Amino acid sequence: MAPHPEDNDEKAEVVHADSSETPDSDSTNAEKGGFQQRYVKSEAEKRYLRKVNIAFIPLVTWIVMVQFADKASLAISAVLGIYDDTGITGSQFSWLGSIFFLGYLIMQIPNQILVQKMPIKRYLGVCIIIFGAIMLFTAMANKFQELLALRFLLGLFEATCLPCIYIIVPNLYRREEQTFYFGVVTMCQGVGSILGNLVAVGVSQMGGDRLGLAMWRWNHIIFGAFTVFLGILCFFFLLDDPRSWVLRLTEEEHKIVDKRTQDNAVIRNKEIKYKHFIEAIKEPRLYLIGIASICINMQNGGLLVFSAQLIRTLGDFTPTESILLKMPGGVAASIFIITASIIARRIRQIAYTGMVMCLISLAGVIILAAAPHGAIKLLGYYLSWAMGGAGSLFIVTVGTNVSGYSKKIFYNSVLVIFTTVGNFIGPLVMLEREIPTYKTGMIVYCIGNAIAFLCFFIARTLMARENKKRLENPPTETLDVNGDYTDQEDRSFIYKL
Repeated sequence: MAPHPEDNDEKAEVVHADSSETPDSDSTNAEKGGFQQRYVKSEAEKRYLRKVNIAFIPLVTWIVMVQFADKASLAISAVLGIYDDTGITGSQFSWLGSIFFLGYLIMQIPNQILVQKMPIKRYLGVCIIIFGAIMLFTAMANKFQELLALRFLLGLFEATCLPCIYIIVPNLYRREEQTFYFGVVTMCQGVGSILGNLVAVGVSQMGGDRLGLAMWRWNHIIFGAFTVFLGILCFFFLLDDPRSWVLRLTEEEHKIVDKRTQDNAVIRNKEIKYKHFIEAIKEPRLYLIGIASICINMQNGGLLVFSAQLIRTLGDFTPTESILLKMPGGVAASIFIITASIIARRIRQIAYTGMVMCLISLAGVIILAAAPHGAIKLLGYYLSWAMGGAGSLFIVTVGTNVSGYSKKIFYNSVLVIFTTVGNFIGPLVMLEREIPTYKTGMIVYCIGNAIAFLCFFIARTLMARENKKRLENPPTETLDVNGDYTDQEDRSFIYKL
């Protein structure tokens, strides 16, 4: 939904639609009545966008990075002595990996209500402080039962983090900008892996216990303390609204926010509209995105929990070397995510870019399953992280193609639920008896990549058909975004493919 060309603060370049252009082509334009309006940001809007980025991006990237490092701390603990120190077995370690995602799953229903009813930065800030404290308590655990309970609670409260951020991004940025900024948020998870590994390398150089605490416990103490600090910053300073006091908007910038809100079709609404939920449940697109999320995140969950151990089986590596060899995996994930975001935005093809990412990930998993030990297998491990690029584009699909505040929150919650189910299943198919090949896991991940590829294609086809109908029969009037209409109710809403 774009502003009208007569608005003074934006320039609108109006061109006749190319008859050779297919009706399902993605664009940043408002396509109505055979015309395309291509908008160029004014200098005032560019200044406003820089102000938003300065206030939002640094804090939210640190939150996402540290949240991911907290989640991944278990994988690093495997080579920092958690087995010997607590006496857990390989099967129990798998359950510690999966129970986190059970907590994550259970929290999604109450989180869906709380995120709509409460100020997001206050709610998220409290949850971050709590899961930081849980990380600190984990450093005190000595038994499997204690670790299991704490990992469950960690998942329960970390489950609030990404859904909150996924609803803030569409609120702050235009639809044409969201592909990049969702990519930045998702990329930070890969950077969080690197951050976690760097800290773990430092911890591994301690050479043994310090102050009577094993190395894996120090890893939890460091990240737990930093997480609590970030939660306090989030509570007071996170930018969660385009009119936040943090931005100190001028009268001109308030008008710019009005226009941007009309474009991104997101209005914060504390009223829970159950009809939005019903509409979402009836859409095949919801289930395609959900199935794909399960498939992609089975691989993510398995490789995240077993990455350090998997790499250690490829050669005679010390714990420090195993952690260092994990780091390029985080780099690879970050590169794939940001590359996918940039390419999708440049060529205006979200689904096709995601399909390519699925193929690269599939190639990596095939190498892991079939190749002998050595450098080629390590290459397969790094290529397999292309699934991060595919996953980020499913997040973009929800962020840019779902309108109606309750409906968007519902879609985000369902996306996280299915993501969590995948992450829960992933470690369980990495069977201890199959070390070092983990063939069952690799076969399951191969099938998952293929299914995600098909889900991208089918979802794109469905949205393209709907775009064609809307372009052939455009509405006579544009609905006011303040009415909080869904993408089905607003027939001028054109899906980005």
